[in-house]
Amino acid sequence: MPTITTVKHKVAWSYANLARAHSALADGSTAYARKHHIVRKRLYYGLINDRMALGSLLDDERVKMNAPRACCYCGSSGLLCVDHLIPRIRGGRHAADNFLWACRSCNSAKGGRDILEWLLPLQRFPSLLVLRRYLKVVWAYCDGEDLMGRELDAVPEAALPFALELLPEVFPPLGDLVLWVPCRDETAG
Repeated sequence: MPTITTVKHKVAWSYANLARAHSALADGSTAYARKHHIVRKRLYYGLINDRMALGSLLDDERVKMNAPRACCYCGSSGLLCVDHLIPRIRGGRHAADNFLWACRSCNSAKGGRDILEWLLPLQRFPSLLVLRRYLKVVWAYCDGEDLMGRELDAVPEAALPFALELLPEVFPPLGDLVLWVPCRDETAG
């Protein structure tokens, strides 16, 4: 693992680990192979050195539009509402890139917390496509606020609408990860 000292290092490492996991799941792998580690390493250093960029949020919008209309946290298809990945009460934007579908139960349980803050005590890890969207929103926020080059310990937590320390540096085992939460149809008998 590289030395994580700046905001950019932290977000880039989390995103690179996400890409490694996504690549392995897309391959149907049950364990990480050398090529998955290479994906992570190249993306991390590419992001750090500005030779690579995160994928477009438009890709995530396409996924959101083509996915079954269901809660992105539990898969429920009933009583849906729009949820802010980074809550407005914490400074999250009221914009499409910060929206996902959530059932009223998950939305209510999540409350004013961001997804990582909410899921951590439940010992749940977000689906990779939700985490990908979340990390892109975090990256855009940090970039827009000129925080990327700042040392992690120099960024006051109160100044951020999310908790940098919760960005995952280590992911659960591959078998515990999902690309997207499967839809549960409550109308089926």
